[in-house]
Amino acid sequence: MRPFFFSLLCAIPTVSLSHEFWIAPLTYQVDPNSKIEAHFRIGQDFKGVTYSWTSHRTTQTLTVQSGAVADYDGTLGDRPAMSLTPAQDGLVVLAHETRDDRLTYRDWAKFVNFVEHKNFEGALDRHAARGLPETGFVETYRRYAKSLVAVGTGAGQDQRLGFDVEIVALANPYTQTTGSMPVQVWYQDAPVVGGQVEVYARDADAAVQVMLYATDENGMAQIPIQPGHDYMVDHVVLEERDGSDASGAVWHSMWANLTFSVPASGG
Repeated sequence: MRPFFFSLLCAIPTVSLSHEFWIAPLTYQVDPNSKIEAHFRIGQDFKGVTYSWTSHRTTQTLTVQSGAVADYDGTLGDRPAMSLTPAQDGLVVLAHETRDDRLTYRDWAKFVNFVEHKNFEGALDRHAARGLPETGFVETYRRYAKSLVAVGTGAGQDQRLGFDVEIVALANPYTQTTGSMPVQVWYQDAPVVGGQVEVYARDADAAVQVMLYATDENGMAQIPIQPGHDYMVDHVVLEERDGSDASGAVWHSMWANLTFSVPASGG
């Protein structure tokens, strides 16, 4: 079957309907033996507040270089949340999985906006068919964030880490700085077909353009890239829950995020 993706579907207004969580390096390119520092951020349109390192909100944090995956353990209160000094040249992947957090909906319109914005087809009908109330119901959510940082030449490749929901870069933006960035979206052990991918592109003046794409039958989307821009790619999965655990959740959302930059001068 011929691959397909939605190119630009629409430009989203500056007021978003949900909050993304992402890893925000202070700089996406560092020299060998120089420190990589990165904030955890949550917000909208590539703007948000920073969070310090807290182990009680963390399931796992990883670093990857040259295919070697290592656990990362910060110190309570660290801000930026991540700080490390790679000893060798190459691409470094920073990755973080939060623990579950809990949200109680007091306003039905907020859930409707979330479902429609993230294109969860049929979710509202399923909510009604399950006999769930329009207010007072609980959603839990978990975040899975990755970021690509270049050390020296930045040579190397992103890889799957086994997150329940994950975005994998299939090219290296520090060595391929024009054209498009192919990404593949995974949910558990299968590529996501027809899933919505939200892309934020930020230029040198901090102006942000937001675009929507859909993954093809291989779970892939092609993201146009331009030199001198930072990118954030986001995909969300919404699962039904039966409300029987301690959280009382009847929905559970899982947020995958990937950030990277494209060098202004071609690396």
